[in-house]
Amino acid sequence: MTTPAQLRRTALSYPETAELAVDGTVVFTVQGKEFAALRPDRQVVLRMTASDVDEMRAEHPTVRRVARAGVRFPIEDLNGQQLNHWVRRAWLARAPKRLAAPVAAAGTAVAGEVGDLPKAIGSPATRALHGAGITNLAQAADHTDAELLALHGVGPKAVRLLREAQK
Repeated sequence: MTTPAQLRRTALSYPETAELAVDGTVVFTVQGKEFAALRPDRQVVLRMTASDVDEMRAEHPTVRRVARAGVRFPIEDLNGQQLNHWVRRAWLARAPKRLAAPVAAAGTAVAGEVGDLPKAIGSPATRALHGAGITNLAQAADHTDAELLALHGVGPKAVRLLREAQK
């Protein structure tokens, strides 16, 4: 079961995402464009491309189409991995190209093949760092442990390995 905290953590892990509260609804925006929201009734609303809407509806029976190219579904109906995937797709659909391009490219990043980032941190952490524009140890050193841990996919082990590699 997915929680509002996971939705929040995932949405805020993308560059230039802002969180707003509007009439009891938590709204996530990128450059002022809404890409995700959590309503008081625990329904998630995602804004995405028409093809993503169709794909999501085909895969998840409780997903309903909403106006303005979006979907709505109970947060509990998707597991964490599924929610992460669809929030990413919604963010990519609404983000300006200058932000979306590096995040999209990061989706294929492989551990040990991005700059001098250590292979041992794993592919999820490598993709998260790459998506945030961190492609080498010097750039990682410019961020606090808390900032790195806030990136979805970067855990305590990855941060420890990064810090050890920086010595």
